[in-house]
Amino acid sequence: MSPGYYHQIASDCYANCMETRPILLLVALLASAASASDIYKWVDEDGVIHFSDQPREGAERVTLQRTNVIRPPVPAIQRTNEEAAQPETPFRYEKLEVVSPAAEETLWNIEGVLNVSLALTPGLQEGHQVRVYHNGQPQIVSGTSFRLQEVWRGVHNLQAEVIDADGQMVIRSQPNRFYVQQNTVNF
Repeated sequence: MSPGYYHQIASDCYANCMETRPILLLVALLASAASASDIYKWVDEDGVIHFSDQPREGAERVTLQRTNVIRPPVPAIQRTNEEAAQPETPFRYEKLEVVSPAAEETLWNIEGVLNVSLALTPGLQEGHQVRVYHNGQPQIVSGTSFRLQEVWRGVHNLQAEVIDADGQMVIRSQPNRFYVQQNTVNF
């Protein structure tokens, strides 16, 4: 290695140290100013006013008042006039449909048990219930897939609705007619 190599390293170090010295000096001054509790004022022979944290002959102590600190109150979230004027829109379902049995479908040999499936968009909300009308008779069911008992041979009508916690109807499906057939055995 050449002798100039070490000289270059030494000069790089000196240059890096020189860049940080003003920053360190500034930090030290700020720290000392923040911790200084006494300030002294004097006027020199030319009439120039000086301030220092070190007492000297002829200097008078200056008492600084505490600075006022006022924190603004945290504003409450307020609605704009437009938002306040608009009433909140109640929840609405988009669609309720009897998917199974399909309209005008003929079902064979179901042995009195009818599997029903509804399509509800969006899904059933908390506190809402499904009420079905099978041949005009209302019945509360659990969810959108369920079984109805005692569905025998013949023509049947099925309609569903969703009711809210107050018992008010929110949405109703179209009536759905379907048929149940039973094979007979002739002797």
